[in-house]
Amino acid sequence: GSHDDMDAHTFMRSLFSLRRYFVQIAEAGAEGADFPVLERHGIAAEARMLAATGGVNTHRGAIFMLGLLCAAAGAALREQGGALHPAGLRDALRRYWGDALARRSQRPSALPGGIAARRHGLRSASEEAALGFPVLFETALPALQRALARGLTARQARLDALFHIIAVLDDSNLAHRGGLAGLRGAQCAAQGFLDRGGIARPQGLQEAQAVADDFVRRRLSPGGAADTLAAACWLQRVCPAP
Repeated sequence: GSHDDMDAHTFMRSLFSLRRYFVQIAEAGAEGADFPVLERHGIAAEARMLAATGGVNTHRGAIFMLGLLCAAAGAALREQGGALHPAGLRDALRRYWGDALARRSQRPSALPGGIAARRHGLRSASEEAALGFPVLFETALPALQRALARGLTARQARLDALFHIIAVLDDSNLAHRGGLAGLRGAQCAAQGFLDRGGIARPQGLQEAQAVADDFVRRRLSPGGAADTLAAACWLQRVCPAP
C-alpha cells in the first residue's frame, strides 16, 4: 500500500513484541499509577516494537491510544467493578490522566506526526487523548454500533466507521505524508463517500476500494484513523452493548 517499509511479517513481529504490554498497563491503571508510570510502560513497549521491526513504526499509535484505554479500563474496574461501559472508561481516563496528557501535549514532539500537527495547527494525538478521545467516543464507536444495528456485516460496519473517522479526525499521519492539502483531500473523499450512501450501497465496497487505491497512489496513509477504528473495535468487545 502506501508503505513500502513494512509487510504482514513486520506486523506479526510487532504484535508478538507487544503481547504483554496491554496487560501490564491495564494493571498499572488498576493500581492508580501516575502518568509517568504509564509513559514508562509505553516507552518500553515502543522500544521492543522497534527492535522487533528493525526500526519500523508499526504500532506506535496503538501503543499510545490502546495503552491509555487499557489503563483507563483498569482504573474503571477498580472503581466500579462489574462490567465496563464506554462513558465510565472515558471518565476515568480524563480524571486520572487528563491534566498530565494536556501538559504532555504542550511538549514539542520529535515524531513526524507531532511535528506535522504543530506545523499545520492540528489537534495532536496527546490533545485528543487529554480530551478523552472525542473522535473515538463521539464518532467512531457510535458509527460502528449504528452500522451493526443496521444489519451490516462486521467488515462493512468497520469500513463504514473508518470513513466516518477519516472525515473528521485531524490525522497527523495524513498531514505528515500529504501536507494539509492531503489531509483535507482525504477528509473530503471520506465525507463524499458517506454522502453518497457509504458502504451499504450496492457498489459501496468497490467505491471504498477506489478511494483506497487513490490514497495509495498519493502515498497517503490514514494511520490515526486506523488506530481509532481499532480502539472502537476494542471498546465494542470489552463493553456490553447499550
